[in-house]
Order: sequence, then C-alpha cells, then structure tokens
Amino acid sequence: MSRFDPRGRANRALLVCVSEYDHTVPDPQGVNGQLPAVRRNRTTLQDALNRGNVFGAGEVRALASPTPDDFTGALHQACEEARGLLLLYFAGHAVTSTSGNELHLQMRTARVLTGEGLPGSVTFSQVLGELAESKAEQVVVILDCCYAGNAAGIWHRFDDPKRKKHKILLLMSVQPNRCILGGDADIATPFTRELVHVLGGGGEVWLSKLYDAVKQRMAEAKYKAEANDPQRPQALAPPWNKDDVLLAAGPRPWTPPVDPPGRFAWLRRLLVRARKAVDRLGRTALSVLLALLVTGAGGYVVLALTGDSGPCEPPLELRVLTDPDLEPAMRAGADAYLASAANTTDEGCRRSGITVYSAGAAHVVTALGERSDPWQQPREDVNPQRDIGPQPDVWIPATRADVGRATEAQVERVFARLEPDAEPFAYSPVVLAVPEGLGADLPPTRQSLTELVSALKQADPKAEVRRPDPEFSDSALLATVGLYGDGADVRGAEQYIARAGRPEPSAVRLLCTLPEDDAADGRSAVLVPEFLLRSGVGCHSVRRAERTAVYPDDVPGLEPTFVRVRWEGGDQDAQARDDEVDRFRDWLTGEGGRKVLGEHGFRSATGERGLLGGEAAGHGLTASVPPADSADATQLDRTLEWYANAHGPGRVLYLLDSSGSMAGLWDGPSGGPGILKQTLTGLGRGDEYGVWAVHGIEGRTHTELLDFGTHPRARAEKALKTGRGGAEVRDAEADPGAALLDALAFMRERGASDERPQLIVYLTDGEDDERLAGGRLREVEERARASGVPVVMVTLNSGGCDRDRPGTRVAEAAQGRCLDAGDDLVPALRDEVARTGTGEE
Repeated sequence: MSRFDPRGRANRALLVCVSEYDHTVPDPQGVNGQLPAVRRNRTTLQDALNRGNVFGAGEVRALASPTPDDFTGALHQACEEARGLLLLYFAGHAVTSTSGNELHLQMRTARVLTGEGLPGSVTFSQVLGELAESKAEQVVVILDCCYAGNAAGIWHRFDDPKRKKHKILLLMSVQPNRCILGGDADIATPFTRELVHVLGGGGEVWLSKLYDAVKQRMAEAKYKAEANDPQRPQALAPPWNKDDVLLAAGPRPWTPPVDPPGRFAWLRRLLVRARKAVDRLGRTALSVLLALLVTGAGGYVVLALTGDSGPCEPPLELRVLTDPDLEPAMRAGADAYLASAANTTDEGCRRSGITVYSAGAAHVVTALGERSDPWQQPREDVNPQRDIGPQPDVWIPATRADVGRATEAQVERVFARLEPDAEPFAYSPVVLAVPEGLGADLPPTRQSLTELVSALKQADPKAEVRRPDPEFSDSALLATVGLYGDGADVRGAEQYIARAGRPEPSAVRLLCTLPEDDAADGRSAVLVPEFLLRSGVGCHSVRRAERTAVYPDDVPGLEPTFVRVRWEGGDQDAQARDDEVDRFRDWLTGEGGRKVLGEHGFRSATGERGLLGGEAAGHGLTASVPPADSADATQLDRTLEWYANAHGPGRVLYLLDSSGSMAGLWDGPSGGPGILKQTLTGLGRGDEYGVWAVHGIEGRTHTELLDFGTHPRARAEKALKTGRGGAEVRDAEADPGAALLDALAFMRERGASDERPQLIVYLTDGEDDERLAGGRLREVEERARASGVPVVMVTLNSGGCDRDRPGTRVAEAAQGRCLDAGDDLVPALRDEVARTGTGEE
C-alpha cells in the first residue's frame, strides 16, 4: 500500500458549495430549489480541515455559490499552486446527461434549457482534465450531490494518454443514478455531516478510514435518497490496496458544531426559536421553559438551551475582496479569525463566516468607481459579478490610493459607498529581489530603482528584471511608478524589463513560474512585495534561486487598508453586518491580526516600519527600511495610462539584407527570411509592421517586401516566402548605414504622436559592414541615440557582436540588442519582437 502523507507540503483544499441559485422552480428553466443546508456544509467542513493539521494557514479556500467562471478560475489556481495534496469538494445541484455518461455540476447561474443544454454548469470531464494536469502529487475529489456515483464511470472513460488521472481518488455521497435529498436548512447534508464527524474525531484520518467510517455511520442512521432508496457513499475504488491519503491528523478528538441527525430536526428548530424567545423575555422565562421542555425531551433539551453543544444558527457571511498578492495573507488572517474567541459566541457558535477572494486591482477600481450599478444589476457586456466576484462587504486594496481612484470615478449612479480607515494596518516595501551572486555589490537602500537596475545591468549584462502586470497587481504598478519617474522616457524605462509574451498577473504567480526555467530564475531580479520573500508562496516546494532584497527609495510601498463597502439597498441586515465587520476589523488590526501578518512578513504601518514578527536575517531582508512616500491616486492613474500606451499595439520594421552575399544564407528556416517568419508569433492583429528588402538598386536603399501596416499572418508569411514573387536575393550590394538612417526617420515620423512601443530589426550577414564605418557609423549612432527606437542588429555569422563591431555599436546607441550566430537566434529575436508586439490572440 502506498500511504501518502502530505503534511509539510504545499497543499490546497477547494470547497465549492453552491447553496444559492439565480434560477429555481417555478421558473421553467430553473434548478430544483435552493440548498440552504449546503451553507452549513461549507462552514463545518472548512472548520474541520483547518483543525486537521494537514492543510496549513491559507490552504483551505471556500467558494460560496460561485459562477462557472469563478469556479474554473479558482480550480485552475488551486491546480497550479498545489504540490502535495489537492482536495476538491463540491456540494450543490448536479444532473447527468441523457445517456448518463456525463455529470454536470451546476453553479449559481445554472439553467436547464430543453434541447439546448445546461448553461451555468461545468462538466465533470472538464474538472478531471484540469485535475489531471495539476501539479499536485495526489488529488482527492469529494462529491456531495445528486448522481455523485456517476463520477466513477466518467473517470474510467476519461481519455488520459499520459495516465495522470490515476493520481485522482474519488469519494462520492451516493451510488450512481441516484438523487439525494436537499437536507435541512439548519444542519449540514447527511453525507457531509458524517464526513465532518469522522474528520474531527481525532488522530490520523486516512481516506480509507474516512470512507469506511462514513459508510458505516450512514448505514446505521438509515439515510435515504430520493424514492426511499438507501443512500450509500461510494469510493474509487476499495479495497485500498494501492493508494491511501492522510486527510486529517488532529491531536485530540473534537466535537464539531453540527446537530444530531434525523429524528430531532423538528425539536432543534423549536429550540432555536425558544432560545430567541428567552433572549427577549429574560431568565425567569428560561426556568419555566426548562421545566416544560425537560419533561418532554429529556436532557437533550437542557443541553440545547444551556450548554455549548446546542444548535448553532448559520453565521453571517462576510465577503472580503483584496489584491491578488495580498490574498494568501488575508485568507490566513480570515482563517485564524474564524477560529478565534473574537468570532465565537458564549454558546460556542461562530458569529460570522468569511469568504476572501481577489481580482485585478485596476479592474476592481473601475468596478467600484464606474460600475457599481451593473455590479448590482449585471448587463451582458458589463458584469462585475462574473468578472470580479460578489459584492464585497470589505475591500482591502494594497494601497489607500486605490480608494481615491475609485472615489474620483464615482460620478453617476453610485451604488457602492466606500468608507476607508484613516490609516493602513500594515506595510511592505516593493523590493528588487536579486538572485544571490548576481548583484552582490548593489547597495541595499538609498538609490532609485533606475539607478539600481542600471547598476545590475552593468554588473552582469545578462541580468534581467521581471515585473508582474501593472494592470493587474498593485505591487507591479507601484514598481512602475519608480521605473517611469516623471514619464519623460517611458519607452526607454520599459526596455529595462524582460518580456516574452504576457506578464504574469501577480507577484505570487511570477515567483511560482520562474523556477520552471532554472536559467531564467538564476539571472532574473524580480520586482515584488518584500513580504513574499519571508512568507513564500503556494509553490514553495519548488526549488528556486535564493534572493536578497534591494530597497529602491522612490517606489511607494504596499499599505493595505481596511475599507467598508456599503451597497444601496443592502440595509436589511445592516446593523448585524456592521457589527461583524467591526469585529473582524478590530481583530485584524489588533494583536491577533498583527501576529498573522507578522508571520507572513509584513511590517508595522507606522514608525520605523519594523518587521511585525521574526528576524530579517535568513530571508535576505533588512531589519528596518526608510519608507518611500505613499502612492498618489493621480500618479497611479497617470502611470497606468503611460503603461497602457507603451504596451499597446506595437510597430516593428524589419530590414532584411537582400544583397548578393546573402545567397548562401537565404533558404530554409535558418535562412534570413525563415528566421524573420518565425518571429511573427510575437505580433498580434493590432500591431503594425513591414519588411524592407535592403539593397542598392537605382539609387534606392531598399524595396518593400511587405507594406507597413496591420496584416493577417498568412499575408506576412507569403511575403517572406523565398523564390519568385516573394523574398529574393538581388545582384547588388547593400548600404546598411543609409538603410538604417531611412528606417530611423520612418519610425520617428510614425511615433511622433504617441508612446506605442517600436522596434527596428536589421538582419544581415555582415559582408557590407565596411560601408558602415567612420563618419557614417557615428551619424547612425547619433540618430539612433536620439530616436528612442530600439534597434536589434542580427548578424548571421559569428563575431558580429564583438566589441566595437558596427552592429554592437548601433544596438548599444539605440538601447537595443546585438545578436549573432553565437546566440540562439530565433528564440532571442522572437522575444525581442514579443516585447514590442501584442502576440498571438
């Protein structure tokens, strides 16, 4: 038997609990009713897993009634982050296809359209495909829904040529082709109720033990499915002679806050009402009720009215929206708060539940500023509920300036009122995290970001700087503020940043994906929040380069701020919601929150900005740092606009040496036209580009192979096809100096009115370099230096990029790059083109 103990690894549990649906009967397209019991499933199972000592802080995530996009996005994230155990739990409505060969998990927006399919659902085959490709070592899927047992057949039929599906184990609430009952509003569903009981029983709980115990308890309780069939849980597949997984390792038995099954449901509801009546009438009334009720129901009633093990009402659910980089820490804080005394009543019940989720910072600012109306009433074209998530009760942006940006945009039809705290509750500087040995001589503080990057490049020309997407992550936007300065040379500043395709959306994702390429990881300094170097990220089991933090003094730091969000029409439970929000705020900004934030590497929001917990040594950090100025809303908006312009559709002009000496370097994928053709993937539909054939005929420096503009890929490839009617070698010499001067003037004219990225690529064999020398070379250098247009000089022979060669000097003057036969030409040139273009769509 293979027994998998995931403790100490990067584990993830994703609990998907769909209790509320947008479309229910009597709507003819609706699902079969709401599932209030599933709310209890979510809170009790999340509590059990958090107490089980297998999943660490922040590793259990619960989704409350998600849309399909919410679910698939969260599933993909969990699959990317998990390295040890990935547990997926689903509770909600589910239906099978007519043949029974597919199981459709119905999310909040699910509908049933006769003859037209099941919108709002996600197929189990799709889920299996995502799980099979996950980076987790072992996957456990638990289904508490109608037809759950059908999942085993889908697993067996699933087409998986790599046989990765064998790491997926299934635990299902009912046998195939059976529907289960919706359950009682006050308690969890039977299967999950027994699941939680076993998980919380203390000691090690393996999947095999869990299945056997739940199966036995359900048989003894004689739970029924629809049509009075016995409800029998299923597993894939006992006996457990191949795989087993540890799911809990609690140090002591624990009685979860769930109610006894079946026969006391009516009594429990009565007792909840009685308790409320007692609260209104006083304690005198309690003695009377005790006397009356004990005679009818024995000691159970006494415990229910006075003891800690009585029934708990479903807690109020708070929704907390935050920045992508803050989400792991905020979720850990929420998890700690849920189990704290501050969130526990005298009867041992939870006061509130908390759902933490994140979305791109710029998108959230736009939604809260300009789109609070469609957040309440979604439109087909604008739907923040779909694109961001549910309306938040609390927003925790990475900088208070985001509140100003959103508030300034609130002009018409404002449905969300923002009430930020006066001060942030933590601080984390944005640092340049440099691999050990790459920039050993860099001063740790008191230099600007551009000075630090320049020093890094001088120390090692192969060093690269990487940054997440400033349109998604506030930490990347804050870094870009320092990079751009007053915006005088945005295009030049962007040349500091390594880019091949789209940037990673967040610093967490950047730190996770870099180690997939050891060479790139070792040569890349990254602009990330300092706290991530202390707390690590979800992929911490991946071996990555050790880094030391360097602190630029002109980059604003992260200052997470607590913001209460009030929604028009949301006053039905306003007082109760205010009370729970205030309670969570007091805890998060107090001793309890400071402890969790300290463990995650945050600093004090005031004073010397010292670390809230632990030592700086061993993590490459500095004990205290002088904080940079706080971010300014106008500054952020302006920087974001500059970034959008610099990364909008680009312009690339290819110069292809077509002189007679290129004849032996012309045909095939390694010839001049073939190399250029392979770089077209870096260009998208909105990019403008053209190709000049460089040669000296009839007093001209070139002829057009492809006119400058936007093109379908097929047309550009046809223009670069060698032979008659396409790219041909001419019986003439080339004048590289004259061609480059024409190209620089051509691109300067097109870029005069905007900051769109531009690039000139000159590909040659270097045979005509003697015509690019002396005064002509100095003229080209001066023009290139003044143009602001990067030039990539590509020589198909070795030595073309040696020091003082013309290609090297032109590339350096233009802040471009020189490539020769000693480089890996095609990928290197494709990367340069991709930095300018928008890439394939």
